[in-house]
Amino acid sequence: MPRMRTGMDRRTGMDRGAGMDGVSHSLRPAALVLLLSAVALALAARNFQVVLPAGDWWNAVLHPSEADMRQLMLHYSLLPRLCASLLCGAALGLAGVLFQQVLRNPLAEPGTLGVFAGAKLALAAATLWMPGLLVLGQDTVGFLGGSLAVLLVLALTWKRDLSPLLVILSGLVVSLYLDAISKTLVLVHFDALSDLFKWQAGSLSQNSWIMVAGLLPRLGIAAIIALCMLRPLALLDLDDDGARSVGLSLTAARALAIAVAVVLSAFVAGSVGVIGFIGLAGPAIARYAGARRLGERLVWGPLIAAALLTLADQLVQIVAGGADLPTGSVTALIGAPLLLWLIRKVRAAGPVVTRPRVALRQSARPWRLTVMLLALLLLVLWLTLSLGRVEAGWTWALGDEFHLLMQWRLPRVAAAAAAGLMLSMAGVLLQRVTGNAMASPELLGISAGTALVMIVSVLLLPGADRAAMMLPASLGAFATLLLMLWLGRRSSFAPEHMLLAGIALTTILGAVISVLMFSGDPRIVTVLGWLAGSTYSVTGRDAALVCSIALMMIIFVPLTGRWLSILPLGVATSSALGVTVRRTRLVLLALTAIMTAASTLLVGPLSFIGLMAPHMARMLGLNRPMAQLCAAGLLGAILMVFADWLGRMVAFPWQIPAGIVATCLGGTYFIWLIRK
Repeated sequence: MPRMRTGMDRRTGMDRGAGMDGVSHSLRPAALVLLLSAVALALAARNFQVVLPAGDWWNAVLHPSEADMRQLMLHYSLLPRLCASLLCGAALGLAGVLFQQVLRNPLAEPGTLGVFAGAKLALAAATLWMPGLLVLGQDTVGFLGGSLAVLLVLALTWKRDLSPLLVILSGLVVSLYLDAISKTLVLVHFDALSDLFKWQAGSLSQNSWIMVAGLLPRLGIAAIIALCMLRPLALLDLDDDGARSVGLSLTAARALAIAVAVVLSAFVAGSVGVIGFIGLAGPAIARYAGARRLGERLVWGPLIAAALLTLADQLVQIVAGGADLPTGSVTALIGAPLLLWLIRKVRAAGPVVTRPRVALRQSARPWRLTVMLLALLLLVLWLTLSLGRVEAGWTWALGDEFHLLMQWRLPRVAAAAAAGLMLSMAGVLLQRVTGNAMASPELLGISAGTALVMIVSVLLLPGADRAAMMLPASLGAFATLLLMLWLGRRSSFAPEHMLLAGIALTTILGAVISVLMFSGDPRIVTVLGWLAGSTYSVTGRDAALVCSIALMMIIFVPLTGRWLSILPLGVATSSALGVTVRRTRLVLLALTAIMTAASTLLVGPLSFIGLMAPHMARMLGLNRPMAQLCAAGLLGAILMVFADWLGRMVAFPWQIPAGIVATCLGGTYFIWLIRK
């Protein structure tokens, strides 16, 4: 097997030579493992010292006294937790190396491929409807769910030769989609699932050696299988034809390696919950520290991941001060920026994300279609205001009953319509400005950035209502837009890079929410209600505010129609036609930020409406800016109103937030779009 050459990897797009020759001489993997391990063990010793003096450690390890609670705590809690962090980190690191080698993808790891989301959903479903499966063990159920999620990701990307960035994009979207379904189950069956999802947040707390004793032999068997597969896996560095020419069965090798990686990930998820990005960080750091060959990565990737997770967990114990803060949330906060950095290191090998094959013809009568959509919106508004469920069943509200219910239903229906309209118009602006047919406020992370600012504002400004949150939310959206444009400059605003960066920002938001949930701050209840996208608490004043903003956008955004027609022609042509490109983009981005902020305040940071509606308008043949803006706005309003009504009706008398319902609907559409 010849050594791999430095330079640009044709398959992954990862620059193997740049910056690594110098780094490998100064920071070898072994030295890095020793350094991380030394710091982690020093912090562990500090945490042990808080519980028990160092002189009593030996007795506590070998023969703990039942009369001394401190010795029991060290023996049955702190020591197993230290060993659990080492084993879980090594398992995730090994899974990450296997995924990256099989898929030829430096961004692959259990979290980005949907394994964790599939495992969580499978455990929730089994708890509700098939509790008998739990007799097989939570890791077995998690393995089934994680396997199905990975199979879905592979099915979506198989025809594109498992394109690295498309695989990760599909995995992250599948994860968001499955998480939305899981959240729906929690809302409907909160009593049955709340404890499960708290535990699944990634806490390494232990009260015995049972988990360690169960995970150790499994990790050992998986490591042996991986070492036995060293030569077949190394041949995957060749292209498919080259690997087949030396007698390798690609399907068998890939299937076995993926199965081992999914098993390892499911064991960790079933034992301690979701530990995000450790499987990405360990192999990536090992590679950039000089471990270029597969055999080296199989050794140093798991060791670095084990040291990283142990270090993070010991820091969590110090910062938490006795509180049970989930380590998985902290690793996500660290890992998402790492993903952003790695995205910048992967070049786009051709158009990975392209415009779907929809009808590109221009409708001969666009305004007739627009009028029809307006009529459909009015019909949907009337139906959602009139048709509903009560204790006796379905009923039409007429006459006095209709007027009585209007005070409750009208504010939330109006707010949902305004939010859907603005998200859709913002999606059109983003797609036109960036030239990215897959852009939307949700997928580019703009809604997530807005939500992060909302969280900070709620904590710093207690009692603030939606009107008071409007200014900081708009500033947060605008700042996120500028950040996304800065991140996209190096890749010339490649669609796949910007989408992955946006989803990484969404991951950071999820990690912050998890940390706040475990902080015990009572104000987080308000934040969770807003972020779930519930319109339940929308008042008449809130509805009037967002409808006023939507009306202003309806007036101002069409005035940008000429800009939207010229900007896709390029900077030189736009300047020649008298358009000041920089100023024009700033104006369009400011309008996008305002619409995104106002919508996020009502329906949460994720709904996919900003992606669905512009594409549906294109499918109707409305490709010109003005026609697409009008049609997309109406379609977005229809979709969000329907999502709000469906959330009120599907689990009556419980209510599912409109944002979660829209995410489930939009996630299905997004998966179909990737498939196309």
